[in-house]
Amino acid sequence: MTATLTPGSAATGSRPVPVANVYRFELVKLLSQWRIRLLIAACWIVPAVGVYAISGEQTLPADTLYGRWLHATGLAAPLAALSFAGNWLLPLVTSIIAGDVFSSEDRLGTWRHLLVAVRSPRRIFAAKALASLTVIVIGFPGLAVSATVGGIAASGLRPLTGMDGLQLTSGDAAVRIALVWLCALAPTLALAAIGLLGSVALGRSPMGLLIPAVVALGMQLVQDLPMDAALRLALPGYVFLSWNGLFDTPEQPGMVLIGVAVSLAWAATATVAAYLIFMRREFTYSGHDGASGRAITLGVLPLAGLFAVSAAALALAAPGATGSGIDEQKVQSALATEFANLYPVQIGEIYHQAISKSQLDVTAVCDRGGGLISPEGPGNDWRCTVSWHVPDVSDATGQAIYQLDVNPNGRFVADGDGPKEVNGYFLVHAAYGNAPNPLWQFDGNVDLLATSTKG
Repeated sequence: MTATLTPGSAATGSRPVPVANVYRFELVKLLSQWRIRLLIAACWIVPAVGVYAISGEQTLPADTLYGRWLHATGLAAPLAALSFAGNWLLPLVTSIIAGDVFSSEDRLGTWRHLLVAVRSPRRIFAAKALASLTVIVIGFPGLAVSATVGGIAASGLRPLTGMDGLQLTSGDAAVRIALVWLCALAPTLALAAIGLLGSVALGRSPMGLLIPAVVALGMQLVQDLPMDAALRLALPGYVFLSWNGLFDTPEQPGMVLIGVAVSLAWAATATVAAYLIFMRREFTYSGHDGASGRAITLGVLPLAGLFAVSAAALALAAPGATGSGIDEQKVQSALATEFANLYPVQIGEIYHQAISKSQLDVTAVCDRGGGLISPEGPGNDWRCTVSWHVPDVSDATGQAIYQLDVNPNGRFVADGDGPKEVNGYFLVHAAYGNAPNPLWQFDGNVDLLATSTKG
């Protein structure tokens, strides 16, 4: 025969243990586990070692945003690390910490002892949630700090190239990097809350430990599918993809702020769902293997409803979010702007000549599949011709060809396809030796929420 313990089931005259005391107990219990201590140490050490080692290699992770700039400046390291951490490290951290904080009691069969000692399921839930959040917050900044230290040690502290090709001073770049990592805390909290939900709902099942990692992997796969921008932004992990808008000019904070708001809404909803399931479970049944029916009713359905409501609200509030958000005019404008900012950098490296982008009058013409495919949406078949006025030469026009791989999240990679003197080789001969050619291959950004200027 089983029984359900509720906050009011404590013996008459006994007072529940204060949340602060239970929180300290749960925090000490977490930090006493070798895997938690090893995980925190790894967050503060491994990124520095990894970035330093990668920066010493000839081949850089060009498929990672800002990975191609690791040789140029150490400030690229925390941004490249965030791209990797958002996909793999942070889901792993939240799985190990939040995904096991409740289910470990089921495996050890210690719920009855804990309830007798604390005399309040509500306070137990609050203490466990706060303790797991604390441990995550201890390790989270280590990823950014460690990657920055490793990057500066390997490549020095030099200006950072923005997504539009403009050079950012070290101070300006540092502020934006700190802001980006602060925003990335929101989807991390969402994954942690999903971990709490899985830990509560699935009991002793090891699947609870894997829920944040599985959800993160699922969101990665979904983000690669063609869909409306509103659906893309309604997923909690989109901050890991949209932060590049903060390195554009003018800045594009809209998608980042929406991503933060959506992530916090997911965190709150998942936490409340975990709390409701926790308060309705039977603690005295030692064979508890989870509450599958309640997990669907109180867990999955609210999150699915939140996703639907968020997507609908975004579709109504942002006209640009009803389609892919990528079209010919946006791609041409973004490419021309970035080329106009990077060309003077190349000229300065080679000839030590200062020119302004206003002298260039850069334009770009793009199509897909040789004009056989409608020029909109993501794809690796975009081909663009960039034209500009050659400075100090009357009526002379330069042209360069680029192959573009446009990602569904708005990021594109422009790969130079000639002429060789402009973008056909990855190095240029500067006065101090060979330097990376800024026009050979570069990343760009299309604002999905912007309204097209196409008339």
